[in-house]
Amino acid sequence: MTSRRGFLKAGGLALFGIGVGGFPTFLARAAESDKIISPYKKKKILVCIFQRGAMDGLMAVTPFTDNYLRAARPNLFISAAKAGKGTPLIDLDGRFGLHPAMSAFEPMFREKRLAIVHGIGSPNKTRSHFDAQDYMESGTPFNKGTSSGWLNRAVGLMGHDGATPFQAVSLTSSMPRSFYGDNPAVAISNLQDFAIQMRGNPKGANMAARSFEDLYDQTSSDLLKQTGKESFDAIKMLQKADVKRYKPANDVVYPSSALGNSLKQIAQLIKMDVGVEVAFAESGGWDTHFNQGAETGIFARNVNDLSSSIMAFWNDMEAYQDDITVMTMTEFGRTVRQNGTGGTDHGRASCNFILGNDVNGGLVHGNIQPLSVENLEDGRDLAVTTDFRSVFSEVADKHLKLSNDKVLFPDWDGSKIGVMRS
Repeated sequence: MTSRRGFLKAGGLALFGIGVGGFPTFLARAAESDKIISPYKKKKILVCIFQRGAMDGLMAVTPFTDNYLRAARPNLFISAAKAGKGTPLIDLDGRFGLHPAMSAFEPMFREKRLAIVHGIGSPNKTRSHFDAQDYMESGTPFNKGTSSGWLNRAVGLMGHDGATPFQAVSLTSSMPRSFYGDNPAVAISNLQDFAIQMRGNPKGANMAARSFEDLYDQTSSDLLKQTGKESFDAIKMLQKADVKRYKPANDVVYPSSALGNSLKQIAQLIKMDVGVEVAFAESGGWDTHFNQGAETGIFARNVNDLSSSIMAFWNDMEAYQDDITVMTMTEFGRTVRQNGTGGTDHGRASCNFILGNDVNGGLVHGNIQPLSVENLEDGRDLAVTTDFRSVFSEVADKHLKLSNDKVLFPDWDGSKIGVMRS
């Protein structure tokens, strides 16, 4: 059987799952027993979740004392008053209220392990989903030509010798822009359907193969050749075991959603202890132009899935919580005023959530002015008062112990805002 040292020769491979096999038996046994295997034990783990489509931060975490917001959203505004109609907001601090469908987050906020940053966004004012996501994932909001993603650069700053190919893992069907670059990264759509492809690297071609031998024998890519046959032997180990029998800790039940399934598989990989340090997942459906709903509806279902999936993962990871931080992100927010179809349109600032034992939690960070017209960006949007790089860099620096913001975010020279404990 191939030895575990095969994982050490990752080279510059970027991989993603498209269909074959499973995981080796010794890793499956480790996942089932919660046993930590020693070779890659160390490490802090950052889990990032991209909410694609632009989440309405004003509905997720509502400044409920703001009368301008109440007037701007006659059908979408939710009150924190317990005596009113419908389910009230969860009052966090007398000013901000958590959407009632996100009740799974409340205990973490009260325990000061969940922080919220409001008014967060990009300094680039684009309202294009594609461009805004690209800028946020590259970490260079005014440079379209950046070839690498900020999480790939974070992996490079860790400076490990002989890193496992699973150091950076995305549970997505294709490589996210955040992971593009020269450092090894893996994108797997499903642990039960694993294969190999190249993407996000100038030397790599978009090529798939029915078997690893086919890929190794047929390619003329220097990048693939130099990784050596042992790299492929290591990856072939992933075909030898069944991961269907995974049992989460504490009788946790994950939501049967794309995000719930992704976080469940990230949990499996962490427990397998194959060296995961940066993990990535996605949540879709946030582009709520129509029939957004208030206490119930599309938005309520989305935030319920987000918070429930994250909390299922967190509770499953009970033995690992000191080493894990979870951070959400979204490309921009929504308009302050509701539109004529019961939704909200593309805006500017939103909010994000950061969960972990080293988070400065129990606070809504950021600076939101009263939502009167004169305080709105372009007269219509929640203003961006916190550059996303201020938060992303602080979380990465404090949690992953990085110390080079000029590499992580090369065009940024701002300051941190205190979302992590010193």
